[in-house]
Amino acid sequence: MLEVEDLRMLCALGSSQSLAAASRLLNLTPPAVTVRLQRIEERMGFRLVIRAARGISLTTEGQQLVQEAIEILERIESIPSRVAGDNSGVSGHLRVVAPFGFGRVYVAPLVRDLHRSHPNLAISLILAESPLAAASGADAVVSIGNVKGSSWIGHYLAPNDRFLCASPALALRLSKLDHPSQLTQYEFLTLRENDEYVTRLRFTQQETGAKRGRKVVTIRLDSTLSSNDGTVVRDWAMDGLGIVERSEWDAAPLIAEGKLKRLLPAWRLEPAPVMALTPTRQGLTVRQRLFLDAAKRAFSPAPWRK
Repeated sequence: MLEVEDLRMLCALGSSQSLAAASRLLNLTPPAVTVRLQRIEERMGFRLVIRAARGISLTTEGQQLVQEAIEILERIESIPSRVAGDNSGVSGHLRVVAPFGFGRVYVAPLVRDLHRSHPNLAISLILAESPLAAASGADAVVSIGNVKGSSWIGHYLAPNDRFLCASPALALRLSKLDHPSQLTQYEFLTLRENDEYVTRLRFTQQETGAKRGRKVVTIRLDSTLSSNDGTVVRDWAMDGLGIVERSEWDAAPLIAEGKLKRLLPAWRLEPAPVMALTPTRQGLTVRQRLFLDAAKRAFSPAPWRK
């Protein structure tokens, strides 16, 4: 017979990529989690988890048991409201991680509206420079761009191109700029991410008229001015300090207001769609599905393309 604490442990295993991460969620030591897992496997008579060098993965039986645990715990958590006849919505705790800039502008209002619709649902919004690095224990992570080499499952939310921009005054002086290779001649403002000190931009020439085939150019850019904060780099660009590459969600409103001007519009940078990431594709909780549905409604159509 499984107890409630066993069910909570199964849920933690289902949303974690390692036993250490699950132990942090449960506020237990890794050895204690290992012992409890072994006891559950002995009771059930089959293995739940496969251990590997890169972490853990659930067996087919483990996935099914985690889904059962999620549904049972959700029913237990909703007992008080159901007995009291309270129909105000989902309860429990939802943990969402998002990048600083996009999180402030778009995810915070989304969480606000979700809370208003479901006041019994406790929501934690964590903003981080690197969302996946802070994702341990999260129910959902909002990411700008596809995530490569990760076990997280991506759910498409909205389109988001990337633009090359400069202040109107600087753009006027760059009127002869018509090919990515010329960028090396000008000051480029760099956003330092993941300890990368070299910026490589991949451009694809837009097709025009009857022209067939697309030219692809990759440019390596160094910089004398950089920051790990995208807002700082963007503001430097508006001050005329150099050229910047920014996401459409951030740049489009400023271009419309005349504070930034797009450069090389005939060349397209690799897009960075807005994604919601979940630890698994199957076995999503009611809270996770609620957030995904709310996010898809909030970003359809994409607010920056209105």
